[in-house]
Amino acid sequence: MAKLIKKLHVSSELININNEIIPLKELADKELASIYGLTGVVYTPHIDAYMEVSIKRAEILACLKRQGIIPLSEVERISAILDIQHKRAEHNATVEYNGKQYKRQMSPLKLSKSGKIVRKWARFWLLQISDGKAEPSWEKEVREIWPTYFLIRTVDL
Repeated sequence: MAKLIKKLHVSSELININNEIIPLKELADKELASIYGLTGVVYTPHIDAYMEVSIKRAEILACLKRQGIIPLSEVERISAILDIQHKRAEHNATVEYNGKQYKRQMSPLKLSKSGKIVRKWARFWLLQISDGKAEPSWEKEVREIWPTYFLIRTVDL
Protein backbone atom coordinates (compact mmCIF):
# COMPACT_ATOMS: atom_id res chain seq x y z
CA MET A 1 0.00 0.00 0.00
CA ALA A 2 1.38 3.40 -0.98
CA LYS A 3 2.27 5.84 1.76
CA LEU A 4 0.05 8.93 1.87
CA ILE A 5 1.91 12.14 1.10
CA LYS A 6 0.94 15.00 3.40
CA LYS A 7 0.29 18.40 1.86
CA LEU A 8 2.98 20.96 2.64
CA HIS A 9 1.78 24.11 4.38
CA VAL A 10 2.69 27.73 3.65
CA SER A 11 3.18 30.72 5.95
CA SER A 12 -0.16 32.32 4.98
CA GLU A 13 -1.95 29.30 6.44
CA LEU A 14 -0.27 29.99 9.78
CA ILE A 15 -1.51 33.60 9.72
CA ASN A 16 -5.05 32.44 8.92
CA ILE A 17 -5.08 29.81 11.67
CA ASN A 18 -3.68 32.32 14.20
CA ASN A 19 -6.57 34.70 13.35
CA GLU A 20 -9.04 31.83 13.81
CA ILE A 21 -7.61 30.66 17.14
CA ILE A 22 -7.70 33.96 19.09
CA PRO A 23 -11.51 34.27 19.50
CA LEU A 24 -11.82 30.51 20.11
CA LYS A 25 -9.27 30.72 22.95
CA GLU A 26 -11.30 33.47 24.62
CA LEU A 27 -14.51 31.44 24.38
CA ALA A 28 -12.78 28.28 25.60
CA ASP A 29 -11.33 30.11 28.62
CA LYS A 30 -14.76 31.53 29.51
CA GLU A 31 -16.33 28.10 29.13
CA LEU A 32 -13.67 26.48 31.29
CA ALA A 33 -14.14 29.11 33.98
CA SER A 34 -17.91 28.60 33.96
CA ILE A 35 -17.68 24.82 34.42
CA TYR A 36 -14.98 24.93 37.09
CA GLY A 37 -16.18 22.86 40.00
CA LEU A 38 -18.83 20.92 38.07
CA THR A 39 -18.66 17.14 37.95
CA GLY A 40 -19.81 14.59 35.42
CA VAL A 41 -19.85 14.88 31.65
CA VAL A 42 -20.00 18.49 30.56
CA TYR A 43 -20.74 19.66 27.03
CA THR A 44 -17.84 21.92 26.01
CA PRO A 45 -18.22 23.00 22.37
CA HIS A 46 -15.91 26.04 22.63
CA ILE A 47 -13.08 24.13 24.29
CA ASP A 48 -13.48 21.37 21.69
CA ALA A 49 -13.42 23.89 18.81
CA TYR A 50 -10.37 25.61 20.29
CA MET A 51 -8.50 22.30 20.65
CA GLU A 52 -9.37 21.32 17.08
CA VAL A 53 -7.95 24.58 15.70
CA SER A 54 -4.94 24.31 18.05
CA ILE A 55 -4.13 20.90 16.59
CA LYS A 56 -4.40 22.26 13.03
CA ARG A 57 -2.10 25.16 13.99
CA ALA A 58 0.45 22.78 15.51
CA GLU A 59 0.43 20.66 12.33
CA ILE A 60 1.05 23.76 10.19
CA LEU A 61 3.88 24.94 12.48
CA ALA A 62 5.51 21.49 12.46
CA CYS A 63 5.32 21.34 8.67
CA LEU A 64 6.85 24.83 8.29
CA LYS A 65 9.63 23.89 10.72
CA ARG A 66 10.38 20.66 8.81
CA GLN A 67 10.63 22.72 5.60
CA GLY A 68 13.04 25.14 7.31
CA ILE A 69 10.73 28.13 6.77
CA ILE A 70 10.65 28.87 10.50
CA PRO A 71 13.25 27.74 13.06
CA LEU A 72 12.66 25.33 15.94
CA SER A 73 11.81 27.04 19.21
CA GLU A 74 14.01 26.88 22.30
CA VAL A 75 11.45 24.55 23.91
CA GLU A 76 11.70 22.09 21.00
CA ARG A 77 15.51 22.19 20.86
CA ILE A 78 15.99 21.72 24.61
CA SER A 79 13.26 19.04 24.81
CA ALA A 80 14.96 17.07 22.02
CA ILE A 81 18.34 17.30 23.78
CA LEU A 82 16.86 16.24 27.13
CA ASP A 83 15.00 13.35 25.48
CA ILE A 84 18.30 12.07 24.05
CA GLN A 85 20.31 12.59 27.24
CA HIS A 86 17.64 11.22 29.59
CA LYS A 87 15.75 8.57 27.62
CA ARG A 88 14.67 6.65 30.71
CA ALA A 89 13.68 9.60 32.89
CA GLU A 90 10.62 8.80 35.00
CA HIS A 91 7.65 11.05 35.77
CA ASN A 92 8.67 14.02 37.98
CA ALA A 93 12.39 13.35 37.47
CA THR A 94 14.34 16.60 37.64
CA VAL A 95 17.50 17.13 35.59
CA GLU A 96 19.85 20.05 35.14
CA TYR A 97 20.80 21.41 31.73
CA ASN A 98 22.78 24.63 31.17
CA GLY A 99 22.29 25.64 34.81
CA LYS A 100 18.48 25.30 34.70
CA GLN A 101 16.24 22.63 36.19
CA TYR A 102 13.84 20.68 33.95
CA LYS A 103 11.17 18.29 35.18
CA ARG A 104 9.92 15.28 33.18
CA GLN A 105 6.14 15.25 33.04
CA MET A 106 3.84 12.58 31.67
CA SER A 107 0.14 12.71 30.95
CA PRO A 108 -2.24 10.06 29.63
CA LEU A 109 -2.43 10.23 25.84
CA LYS A 110 -4.47 7.17 24.98
CA LEU A 111 -6.76 5.07 27.17
CA SER A 112 -8.16 1.61 26.73
CA LYS A 113 -11.76 1.26 25.54
CA SER A 114 -12.91 0.91 29.15
CA GLY A 115 -10.98 4.06 30.06
CA LYS A 116 -9.30 2.35 33.01
CA ILE A 117 -5.87 1.61 31.54
CA VAL A 118 -3.45 4.11 30.02
CA ARG A 119 -2.19 2.67 26.72
CA LYS A 120 0.12 5.54 25.73
CA TRP A 121 1.76 8.36 27.67
CA ALA A 122 2.75 11.82 26.45
CA ARG A 123 6.23 12.76 27.69
CA PHE A 124 7.45 16.35 27.87
CA TRP A 125 9.83 18.58 29.84
CA LEU A 126 8.89 21.65 31.88
CA LEU A 127 11.35 24.34 32.93
CA GLN A 128 11.29 24.77 36.72
CA ILE A 129 11.50 28.15 38.43
CA SER A 130 12.98 28.73 41.88
CA ASP A 131 9.86 27.73 43.86
CA GLY A 132 9.65 24.33 42.12
CA LYS A 133 6.76 25.26 39.85
CA ALA A 134 6.76 25.16 36.07
CA GLU A 135 7.68 28.38 34.29
CA PRO A 136 4.33 29.60 32.83
CA SER A 137 5.55 30.79 29.41
CA TRP A 138 7.47 27.52 28.87
CA GLU A 139 4.39 25.45 29.77
CA LYS A 140 2.22 27.60 27.49
CA GLU A 141 4.61 26.99 24.60
CA VAL A 142 4.63 23.22 25.28
CA ARG A 143 0.83 23.23 25.09
CA GLU A 144 0.93 25.19 21.80
CA ILE A 145 3.58 22.97 20.19
CA TRP A 146 2.06 19.64 21.24
CA PRO A 147 -1.69 20.23 21.88
CA THR A 148 -2.50 16.54 21.31
CA TYR A 149 -0.54 15.74 24.50
CA PHE A 150 -3.34 17.35 26.48
CA LEU A 151 -6.23 15.42 24.93
CA ILE A 152 -7.09 12.02 26.35
CA ARG A 153 -8.40 9.67 23.71
CA THR A 154 -9.68 6.11 23.62
CA VAL A 155 -8.82 5.71 19.94
CA ASP A 156 -5.59 5.97 17.97
CA LEU A 157 -4.35 9.44 17.07
